[in-house]
Amino acid sequence: MIEKDNMTIIGATRGFGRWIAEHLNNDFNITITSPDEASLREVAEELNVDYNTDNVEAVQNADIVIFCVPIEYMVETIRQVAPHAPEGSLLMDVCSIKTEAAEALMEYAPENVEILPCHPMFGPRVPSIKRQIIVLTPIENRANTWLDRVKNYLIKSECEIVMTTPQEHDKYMSIVQGLTHFSFITLASTIRKLNINVKRSRSFSSPVYSLMLDMVSRVVYQNPYLYYSIQKNNKETSSARKTLINEGIYLSKLIEDGKEEDFVKNIIKSSNHMDERKEALIRSDRAIGMLSQKANILTKSIGKEVGLKDLYSGNTHVGVVKNVTAKCVTLKNDEEIQLKISNVDILSKKEVFEWKKNNMELKNFDLTAQLPSGCDEKYLIKMFENIEPVIGVEITNIAQIDDSLMNFTFKYSVFNKEDKIYVEEYVRGIGWRFECDV
Repeated sequence: MIEKDNMTIIGATRGFGRWIAEHLNNDFNITITSPDEASLREVAEELNVDYNTDNVEAVQNADIVIFCVPIEYMVETIRQVAPHAPEGSLLMDVCSIKTEAAEALMEYAPENVEILPCHPMFGPRVPSIKRQIIVLTPIENRANTWLDRVKNYLIKSECEIVMTTPQEHDKYMSIVQGLTHFSFITLASTIRKLNINVKRSRSFSSPVYSLMLDMVSRVVYQNPYLYYSIQKNNKETSSARKTLINEGIYLSKLIEDGKEEDFVKNIIKSSNHMDERKEALIRSDRAIGMLSQKANILTKSIGKEVGLKDLYSGNTHVGVVKNVTAKCVTLKNDEEIQLKISNVDILSKKEVFEWKKNNMELKNFDLTAQLPSGCDEKYLIKMFENIEPVIGVEITNIAQIDDSLMNFTFKYSVFNKEDKIYVEEYVRGIGWRFECDV
């Protein structure tokens, strides 16, 4: 049995710290910390991990320490905890700004402790680490033992690794995060200032507008304090914001002054500067086409049963498709429900079956059939299970009639009582005789 490393996560009752504790629990012996003891105990019990309210005490036996506190508390937390890390251990942070965190780790971590600042390029909503991007910013001669171990673990987990310096990381993050967030937040603020009815605007929306609005909403619905911290603490974002604002003013003036050629030339220059233009068109076409594809599938399913998972609430709805519009689908079960197509995933037949099995009250029936003596019960069960509406079946009684015939009584379960007729017609169709047929 391979011995697992001890991992202490500083700040793990919510957000990304909690995500790490939950998703890496099988690979490490995890201890989580937080000053909020009530929440800490609740999360630890839920995830089945150890906990400690004392950060310094929590790292005493740690092989790996991961700092997951908010940006504004990162440097101070590292200052308090890093000097107490055990010899040979590894200190990491998951801060979205790397320069200050890296400098703090270098300053406060003992020489016999290794450091590896990193930045997972995803949030706590993703279902697994698989296929996610992890940025590593190793410091020269400060991760000689652990760097390869971390890289091997991430490769084995099918992550994509990006290697860079803290400084280059922050420069690109000023665009990837800082400029992106600022642009979307500014768009949301502009729409609000123009007093636009967003719900009404969706009635007029093109696919591109719908995608943009969803991305804007995604940003502004999440933690505004985190966005402020990224804008404030990454010094590179100031230059990015100013450039964006100046370009907006410049382009707006070109339009107001009627300088069409200058405006067009600017767009062409920008287009030539962009990377993977054809690939970007393909990817955006695919994203735009997803809504149409779902609408087409649902339209073809009118009159048939489908299962839809609401991505917002997490609820699953199973029913017969009654109507489909460009934006909504209406399901009919005991009652009618209308769902936005953009907010649902279409479940597979297997997923619908499992949901019904776990959430619907099954109907149970008995069926007694006369069959030749010597029939193998195992194959009779297997045959019965292959009847489409049947959920489960067992043989509850066998009685000898004469030398050549026996009565087999099957107890079976179906979702709907109407399925009883289908089952009986099916077994009659393959030559079985019921007691009432004799």
